[in-house]
Amino acid sequence: MLIDSHCHLDRLVDVAAALGEAREAGVGGMVTIGTRLSQAAIQIGLTGYDTPELRVWCAIGTHPDHAHEEPLATAERIAELTTPSHVIGIGESGLDYFHGGEDVRDIQIASFRAHITAARLTGLPLVIHARQADDDVMAILRDEHERNGAFPFLLHCFASGTALAETAIELGGYISFSGLLTFPKCDEIRAVARQMPRERLLVETDSPFLAPVPKRGKPNMPGYVAYTAARLAAERSIEPQALADLTTANFFRLFRRAA
Repeated sequence: MLIDSHCHLDRLVDVAAALGEAREAGVGGMVTIGTRLSQAAIQIGLTGYDTPELRVWCAIGTHPDHAHEEPLATAERIAELTTPSHVIGIGESGLDYFHGGEDVRDIQIASFRAHITAARLTGLPLVIHARQADDDVMAILRDEHERNGAFPFLLHCFASGTALAETAIELGGYISFSGLLTFPKCDEIRAVARQMPRERLLVETDSPFLAPVPKRGKPNMPGYVAYTAARLAAERSIEPQALADLTTANFFRLFRRAA
């Protein structure tokens, strides 16, 4: 069984069809991820598709691209919204300096820290988005650990350098690989995937974005996590089934409420 640890079901045209295709591809669970805290109810509503054969969980939070468009929520408010049992994570939150100019960086940082505190309050893992902001993400992670203690987290859709990956592992974090792992020009990401401890690896789609080879140019679907998993297995020189078992065990170790 595979688990798509990060998708956006609210962005798919036909959720029911996508879930059917995912089951056929051997996917047994997925997490639909929030991008606006004000729309947390949408993510929670999508967990209504949950069945014993295909589990559907969610995370709630505000993506850094939307941090300046949403009211800055307190950690306590974020934590309050995690009460439903199908909410198994917080996020996605983090820093994105590709889309966000210097005028919104302070807001992104404040939102990121609020989500970190909420993860610490609830014990739920924080799903972290990091794009062209490695240095600041590393600095904040270290500062939060040193000042306030550890919290569970996942670097999703890993697209950063080795330094951020090593920092995450040092601080107890996990790393999830997406379809980027299959892209021809992503040698550095594949190198990181080969080096990371096996007990910290997850897979995802980030659907409908970043469809893996051989589905490039099409909307990504949760079932396509099988292509990413196959490539990760090849990079790690293990059998696909062993990789599926490994990443699923890692998922449940991190997302404890899902167990």
